[in-house]
Amino acid sequence: MHSDRTLPDFLQIVKVEPEALEAVDTKADIAGVKSEALDLVESEGCTGVVACSCNRVLKMNDKFMEQRIIIKFLVKLNESATDIFDKLKLVYAEDAMSRSRVFEWAKRFAEGRMDVNDDARSGRPSIAKTDVNVERVRMLVRSDGRLTVRLIADQLNLNRETVRLILTEKLNMRKVCAKMVPKNLSNKQKEGRLQVCSDLSERLHSENRGLLNKIITGGETWVYQYEPETKHQSLQWKTPSSPRPKKARMSKSKVTTMLICFFDIKGIVHKEFVRPGQAVNQTFYRDVLESLRKRVLCVRPELAPNKWILHHDNTPAHTTLSVMQLLADKQITVLEHPPYSPDLAPCDFFLFPRLKTPMKGTHFASVEEIQRAVTNELNGLSDNDFQGCFKAWQRRWQACIDSQGDYFEGDHSLLLDNGADTGARC
Repeated sequence: MHSDRTLPDFLQIVKVEPEALEAVDTKADIAGVKSEALDLVESEGCTGVVACSCNRVLKMNDKFMEQRIIIKFLVKLNESATDIFDKLKLVYAEDAMSRSRVFEWAKRFAEGRMDVNDDARSGRPSIAKTDVNVERVRMLVRSDGRLTVRLIADQLNLNRETVRLILTEKLNMRKVCAKMVPKNLSNKQKEGRLQVCSDLSERLHSENRGLLNKIITGGETWVYQYEPETKHQSLQWKTPSSPRPKKARMSKSKVTTMLICFFDIKGIVHKEFVRPGQAVNQTFYRDVLESLRKRVLCVRPELAPNKWILHHDNTPAHTTLSVMQLLADKQITVLEHPPYSPDLAPCDFFLFPRLKTPMKGTHFASVEEIQRAVTNELNGLSDNDFQGCFKAWQRRWQACIDSQGDYFEGDHSLLLDNGADTGARC
């Protein structure tokens, strides 16, 4: 019935005077939806909303798209929903939208909705994942990364499933929790991390990767008589009818033992447990280093007497004057380690997590039993584990460089390459 009508015909039928168009905010209308009626009025040569001959306007195979555009247009002219329905019925006859749908869309546009597209429905392709909507979602999420899908959908007048698909498929986003870090690094601390990693990377390449074969790295950690298992470790399969597994809230035990351990790319070089009540001070740590030197002579004779490089963190016992003097006297080179950087310490990102994770959830009867379990776990590590650790260490240097010295764990997929970064499992 209406296929041969032009926009002037429609305006005449619904008795809209052309001068009334001046009452509409043309720029705002066009900016909101490119395919609306006012855009057609300004487009020279377009035959109008009713004729459906403007491909730029009617890209969708939706027989009610024209009428939604007209409804929005007439709402802008302050027409009532009843009058709009009567005019649509006059023009479209049996093809007109139902009264309830006309009232619904008139209400949406009156409340500020801009999108004339129908909401996405389950079981058919979304009609709202346009480039414009993708960019709207992107800008909104950039302004507040904590917005939920529901809030984004409400603010942008989009279907929730459409928003979810835009986030996950178009923008390749996923929602993650903030990661705990040792501290918020200052610019100076970031520069220090960046400089250390840059120097190590350059040195590694200049020495044809021989550097890694000479490094012995170490550190200390507490091991508990009982440490609760992780949430991931407690996962188990259940049927819909079976009850959900439960576990009591428990904390770490107060019975502990401290392990001091050193290793290289081939495996464990030296380990010892600190006696209960013994403080790990400069005097004690000097004795540990002396024991380490003797152990290197036995298990790594190719690195003796002083061809090896020591790497440890910056805890107070490691950096006292007497310890530094001992290292200088014995001509032991120390590899620089930036402060507040457990993500760059092999003990912290590899050895200690690999050691402790299997022991979580187990109650040990005594300190001696803890120590036996620790020894068994250390003995169970393979040569490939240690080699993978040192390869991951190299990648972490580069990740730190790429992050301009900031913390990077969770930001770089390269750390998870083939599971080589064994600390990522913990």
